[in-house]
Amino acid sequence: MADHGALQVEMRGAVALVTVSRPERRNAIDEATVEAIGAFFQKPPKEAKVAVLTGAGPHFCAGLDLEEHARLKRTPVEFMRMCQRWHWAFDQMQFGGLPIVAALQGAVVGGGLELAAACHSRVADATTFFALPEGQRAIFTGGGATVRVGRIIGPGRMVDMMLAARTYGAERGLALGLCHEVVPAGQALERALAIAEAATHHAPLSNYAMVTAISRINDMSTTDGLFAESLMAGIVQSGPEVAAGLAEFLEKRAKRLES
Repeated sequence: MADHGALQVEMRGAVALVTVSRPERRNAIDEATVEAIGAFFQKPPKEAKVAVLTGAGPHFCAGLDLEEHARLKRTPVEFMRMCQRWHWAFDQMQFGGLPIVAALQGAVVGGGLELAAACHSRVADATTFFALPEGQRAIFTGGGATVRVGRIIGPGRMVDMMLAARTYGAERGLALGLCHEVVPAGQALERALAIAEAATHHAPLSNYAMVTAISRINDMSTTDGLFAESLMAGIVQSGPEVAAGLAEFLEKRAKRLES
């Protein structure tokens, strides 16, 4: 297991298991953790085809480390620059090309929800709860929630979530798209690892297209998006795995799709 400061990284075959390891702080994110996250996903191990991101202990992540925030007494400009480091780090996750499956449990709160929203697939166990309590702390979201969470649940619902100080449980989070699957307590990591292992068998270029192109295309106009989709499809179609994948399907060796 490799130690990246607040991150612990363990390779399980082609899957990188990345654990935010500050359980004494409910995995709250300080400046060092942000830098470690960005550095890892900017240049992940070459052997990693998919990553699983989780938190040590009973909680995924309780958000911004408010103890550090109070101690540093950042000026508005300093806090803005800190927010931009969060944006940089989470962009390495969402757009870096490595598929990331989140295993969620306990608190997925504030910056923890921003962290989870930068992952491509999110599995929550029954203990998971989602909240954006910044208004109750006299602060505002700064790690990308207005973009990522707002686009998942809609800006109106995000305003209500913050204004009414709502906390959503796992099943409600599933209905809203904050997670994609709910499993019994204690089983999120096992399920996330299974999803990640299956994804390692996809063609690398297909995985890259999925996690880098779809979100960007949704930022485009319809005309530009359709052009970008066709361009990406053309590139992926030229990949070395295409012939083998088509042969497997045509020769009826491919696994049948089932509900």
